[in-house]
Amino acid sequence: MIRHIVMFKFMNNADGKTAMENAAEAKARAMSLKEQISEIKNLEVQLNSKSADSSNYEFALICDFESIEDLNSYQVNPAHIDFGNFIKPLREARACIDFEF
Repeated sequence: MIRHIVMFKFMNNADGKTAMENAAEAKARAMSLKEQISEIKNLEVQLNSKSADSSNYEFALICDFESIEDLNSYQVNPAHIDFGNFIKPLREARACIDFEF
Protein backbone atom coordinates (compact mmCIF):
# COMPACT_ATOMS: atom_id res chain seq x y z
CA MET A 1 0.00 0.00 0.00
CA ILE A 2 1.08 3.58 -0.69
CA ARG A 3 0.09 6.50 1.52
CA HIS A 4 0.06 9.94 -0.10
CA ILE A 5 0.03 12.89 2.29
CA VAL A 6 -0.10 16.41 0.92
CA MET A 7 -0.42 19.61 2.94
CA PHE A 8 -1.25 23.11 1.76
CA LYS A 9 -0.56 26.47 3.34
CA PHE A 10 -3.11 28.90 1.95
CA MET A 11 -2.53 32.60 1.37
CA ASN A 12 -4.03 34.80 4.09
CA ASN A 13 -6.40 36.37 1.58
CA ALA A 14 -7.05 34.86 -1.83
CA ASP A 15 -10.06 35.09 -4.07
CA GLY A 16 -11.73 37.31 -1.44
CA LYS A 17 -11.60 34.60 1.25
CA THR A 18 -9.46 33.85 4.29
CA ALA A 19 -7.04 30.93 4.34
CA MET A 20 -9.42 28.86 6.47
CA GLU A 21 -12.42 29.67 4.24
CA ASN A 22 -10.46 28.46 1.21
CA ALA A 23 -9.27 25.40 3.15
CA ALA A 24 -12.88 24.54 4.02
CA GLU A 25 -13.90 24.80 0.36
CA ALA A 26 -10.88 22.68 -0.62
CA LYS A 27 -11.96 20.05 1.92
CA ALA A 28 -15.45 19.87 0.41
CA ARG A 29 -13.97 19.45 -3.07
CA ALA A 30 -11.36 16.90 -1.94
CA MET A 31 -13.96 14.73 -0.21
CA SER A 32 -15.62 14.10 -3.58
CA LEU A 33 -12.40 12.71 -5.10
CA LYS A 34 -12.94 9.23 -3.62
CA GLU A 35 -16.24 8.91 -5.51
CA GLN A 36 -14.61 10.08 -8.74
CA ILE A 37 -11.30 8.20 -8.67
CA SER A 38 -11.49 4.43 -8.22
CA GLU A 39 -7.78 4.05 -7.38
CA ILE A 40 -8.29 5.81 -4.02
CA LYS A 41 -8.78 3.14 -1.35
CA ASN A 42 -9.06 5.53 1.59
CA LEU A 43 -9.27 9.32 1.77
CA GLU A 44 -9.10 11.64 4.76
CA VAL A 45 -9.00 15.43 4.86
CA GLN A 46 -8.09 17.42 7.95
CA LEU A 47 -8.08 21.15 8.62
CA ASN A 48 -5.82 22.85 11.13
CA SER A 49 -7.49 23.52 14.47
CA LYS A 50 -8.67 27.11 14.90
CA SER A 51 -6.83 27.20 18.23
CA ALA A 52 -3.54 25.90 16.73
CA ASP A 53 -0.62 28.07 15.69
CA SER A 54 -1.50 30.17 12.65
CA SER A 55 1.85 29.33 11.03
CA ASN A 56 0.67 25.71 10.59
CA TYR A 57 -0.53 24.46 7.25
CA GLU A 58 -4.32 24.75 7.06
CA PHE A 59 -5.06 21.60 5.03
CA ALA A 60 -3.93 17.96 4.93
CA LEU A 61 -5.06 15.33 2.43
CA ILE A 62 -4.25 11.69 3.21
CA CYS A 63 -4.95 9.06 0.53
CA ASP A 64 -4.14 5.35 0.36
CA PHE A 65 -3.50 3.44 -2.85
CA GLU A 66 -2.82 -0.23 -3.62
CA SER A 67 0.33 0.60 -5.60
CA ILE A 68 2.53 3.39 -6.89
CA GLU A 69 0.94 2.80 -10.30
CA ASP A 70 -2.47 3.60 -8.80
CA LEU A 71 -1.04 6.77 -7.23
CA ASN A 72 0.39 7.75 -10.61
CA SER A 73 -3.01 7.17 -12.26
CA TYR A 74 -4.63 9.36 -9.60
CA GLN A 75 -2.14 12.15 -10.33
CA VAL A 76 -3.27 12.42 -13.97
CA ASN A 77 -6.98 11.81 -13.37
CA PRO A 78 -9.05 14.80 -14.61
CA ALA A 79 -10.83 15.10 -11.22
CA HIS A 80 -7.45 15.40 -9.45
CA ILE A 81 -6.20 17.88 -12.04
CA ASP A 82 -9.34 20.02 -11.53
CA PHE A 83 -8.77 19.94 -7.78
CA GLY A 84 -5.15 21.01 -8.28
CA ASN A 85 -6.22 23.84 -10.57
CA PHE A 86 -8.57 25.08 -7.84
CA ILE A 87 -5.84 24.96 -5.16
CA LYS A 88 -2.86 26.42 -7.08
CA PRO A 89 -3.89 30.10 -7.12
CA LEU A 90 -4.90 29.95 -3.43
CA ARG A 91 -1.85 28.27 -1.93
CA GLU A 92 1.30 29.72 -0.52
CA ALA A 93 3.13 26.42 -0.02
CA ARG A 94 2.78 22.67 -0.58
CA ALA A 95 4.44 19.74 1.15
CA CYS A 96 4.05 16.10 0.15
CA ILE A 97 5.27 12.63 1.05
CA ASP A 98 4.47 9.24 -0.49
CA PHE A 99 5.48 6.08 1.36
CA GLU A 100 4.83 2.35 1.53
CA PHE A 101 3.11 0.93 4.59
